[in-house]
Amino acid sequence: MPLWSRAQQQDFRSRVRGCLLGGAIGDALGAGIEFESLEKIQAVHGPQGVTGYVPAYGRTGAITDDTQMSLFTVDGLIRAHIRRDSGGWHPPTDVHLAYLRWAATQRDWGPDERRPDLGWLGREEWLYAQRAPGQACLSGLSGPQADRLGTLDAPKNPHSKGCGTVMRAAPFGLLTSWEPGLVFQLAVECSVLTHGHPTGYLSAGALAVIVHTVARGGTLEEGVHLALALLSERPSHEETTAALRGALDAVRAGEPSAERVEALGEGWVAEEALAIGVYCALVAYDVKSGLLLAVNHSGDSDSTGAICGNLLGALHGDTALPPELLAALEGRGTILELADDFVLELMHGPELHGQDAGEGAAWAVRYPVVR
Repeated sequence: MPLWSRAQQQDFRSRVRGCLLGGAIGDALGAGIEFESLEKIQAVHGPQGVTGYVPAYGRTGAITDDTQMSLFTVDGLIRAHIRRDSGGWHPPTDVHLAYLRWAATQRDWGPDERRPDLGWLGREEWLYAQRAPGQACLSGLSGPQADRLGTLDAPKNPHSKGCGTVMRAAPFGLLTSWEPGLVFQLAVECSVLTHGHPTGYLSAGALAVIVHTVARGGTLEEGVHLALALLSERPSHEETTAALRGALDAVRAGEPSAERVEALGEGWVAEEALAIGVYCALVAYDVKSGLLLAVNHSGDSDSTGAICGNLLGALHGDTALPPELLAALEGRGTILELADDFVLELMHGPELHGQDAGEGAAWAVRYPVVR
């Protein structure tokens, strides 16, 4: 990381917190209406649709697999940076191992204390809950092929472009000291761990680059145009490019509305979820308005809400998040702790895992790395 002033460090920490917490809030807003049509949402909740959390999974403010997988993405990235200091450096491997730990939360009753690799996040009992996980994510991380690392040449689920590949991609964009092309590539390489269709992994790369741009202090529009430029260099980019251009066209078409969101798709596939999340972030006059627009539609409301929240949180920082939604969010303390750990690792990694006796012991327990 570059040598930043204290104000710059505080700004970056606020954006990281905002990205992760904002994504979780959007996820939770959509959790209770994920499988409902717009017509039914409006019939039950009024013409404006939902205006706050509605019950899901036995509580209000419940997160889904979108937030679960985003948290494990961050966990994997922290461990990748720790491993780099020991002479190894292949982030997709560490992210893959993190996703395997997530997969264990979907089949086990609770943390297996016999596993030394879990770290503190893998021991958070509240994460051991099935919240409508995507089938491609589950199939890519279970069975006889679970341990195989999906690659661009041999991806997992080569025909899948479900939104499960893009809803977890925002954390890659928080690597602000990286160049945009490398951020794009890393998101792609971690996408094919479960989703191998080009539209799926290119949509993940596009979201990571947009988050990266705003986390560096740029605008959403700059991020979208940079993503389009990077997409143009990739084969089979047409669907993802068309979806992003559709989002820009919708911005210019007039006042924001649920109908304009519906015209972009339902969000079950990666490019539609990306387009809806980007459109709602672009037209939002504040964080809450953007999030509500992103979830009140027929389709994958939690994923589109999460993507929009990632973008708006990275753009404005955590202090712009709606306090009433933040207060009731499931797992808020865990998300905040992980966000701060991510910033600590990126800014102070060598101090956290020093080689002298005693140094780095606490960090190694939190984020154990198999050498």
